[in-house]
Amino acid sequence: MGTPSFAVPVLKALLSNKYEIVACVTQPDRKSGRGEKVTYSEVKKIALENNIIVLQPERIKKRDVLEQLIATGANLFITCAYGQILSQKVLDIPVFGCINVHASLLPKYRGAAPIHNAILQGEKITGVTTMMTDIGMDTGDILEKKEIKIDDNMSVFELHDSLSLLGSELIIETLQKYEDNLLIRKPQDETIATYAPMLKKEDGIIDWCKKSVEIHNQVRGLYPWPGCFTTFKGKRMKIVKANYSTKSSNLTPGTILSSSKEKIEVACSQGILNILVLQFDNKQQMAVEKCYHNISKGSILGE
Repeated sequence: MGTPSFAVPVLKALLSNKYEIVACVTQPDRKSGRGEKVTYSEVKKIALENNIIVLQPERIKKRDVLEQLIATGANLFITCAYGQILSQKVLDIPVFGCINVHASLLPKYRGAAPIHNAILQGEKITGVTTMMTDIGMDTGDILEKKEIKIDDNMSVFELHDSLSLLGSELIIETLQKYEDNLLIRKPQDETIATYAPMLKKEDGIIDWCKKSVEIHNQVRGLYPWPGCFTTFKGKRMKIVKANYSTKSSNLTPGTILSSSKEKIEVACSQGILNILVLQFDNKQQMAVEKCYHNISKGSILGE
């Protein structure tokens, strides 16, 4: 059970290790873009290429869907970024239970957006976890974990791809231990649990009274959606790429300190944010070297 590109390496790993996939369950086809072209999930694409039965229920809890799942004869469910919560009736179907691949080191960052939130919070280390799925939100017993370092300038895209591959390795290791009765289930420590809820558009609003490192994490953690944005002379400006320095400034947060071909320096409550790539509404992204002369020293972002 999986939907986006993050789940594809897990499915491919299962196939390459000769596990019998009796069905793939993924989200229904959706219309997207101005032409409302019907598109289907990345997992469905791989399933069709490998002649695997594909189920796409709007609600996996419905009785007819339960009957379809039972009819597959599957003795183990594996989920990875599926997108629907499984009911106890679904979890009771496979005799060996349900294993989930989650993109964080549980119990940290349970929920829908663990990769984004790891960057937003400035984590230096994250990873993937395999767990036995229960009816809670990523609350099941932990099976195995793998860690990865987060570079100060690593983007969501880079971390997403690295964790996706790590998850494909971990699911195979987990299944091999499961087959050999070597897995030890570890209950999660609820006292250190944190949550990573779905992102909202307003999460992208930049508060220049924050530290420069916090805004830098916001920029790299929220691209492409919802993106990080501010206003310049009444126009919304999205910051696509940036870095930061800890140099101090006594000017009001949001003040442009300097503007050059290399960067636009903006004062924060602590430190300076260096804008490298930006985008105005209905315009293409552009490096600051193409527009720095129009963004003068002393202007206030957010006015």
